[in-house]
Amino acid sequence: MAAAAAAGGRGGKEGGDEGSLARRAWRQYLRQLQLHPLRTKMITAGCLAGVSDSVAQKLSGYQKIEKRRLLLKMLFGFAYGGPFGHYMHKVLDYIFKGKKDTKTVAKKVFLESVTSSPWNNLLFLFYYGYVVERRPFKEVKPRVKKQYPAVQLSAWMFWPIISWINHQYMPLQFRGDISQPSCKDHVFEAVIDSLVGKLLHSSKLILND
Repeated sequence: MAAAAAAGGRGGKEGGDEGSLARRAWRQYLRQLQLHPLRTKMITAGCLAGVSDSVAQKLSGYQKIEKRRLLLKMLFGFAYGGPFGHYMHKVLDYIFKGKKDTKTVAKKVFLESVTSSPWNNLLFLFYYGYVVERRPFKEVKPRVKKQYPAVQLSAWMFWPIISWINHQYMPLQFRGDISQPSCKDHVFEAVIDSLVGKLLHSSKLILND
């Protein structure tokens, strides 16, 4: 019984250490957000882009992860997604003076839906075709023109709900990091990637026929 108690004590201590480690890591992350917000959001966006692309590849039916595509998606999140979300939310808070009432949140969601959402999806499709797939621009352009309406319509069905929660409840320091364009963008991105993959697959079948 003494041995069991000792083992239980060690187990409890290890569990406590693990919990303490997680808390320390989270506090350190929050500290980095305060000290180096842009850099922290860039790294976070890059990591989340990698996670989302792994999910997207599985949803699209890939048997093996394409590393080149994964790294290019992480680069997109790091170099564009993180900085865009960081500055976009600063601009929105400046325009609306940090207000969080229902009317202001509705305006923010609407503004986001008609500006950043269409732009980000359009840019993503061009990046995907021209950089990730290495297709010539003259081939990418008509493909984007064909795919974009379906992608954007899906975004408008999904985006406003998450954006509302984001603007209503998320502190500003998180909005450009775990919200836009990180968590919600990357979860949505996985769905978009899957949709794009299916559209590309359908296009190939049509061309082959």
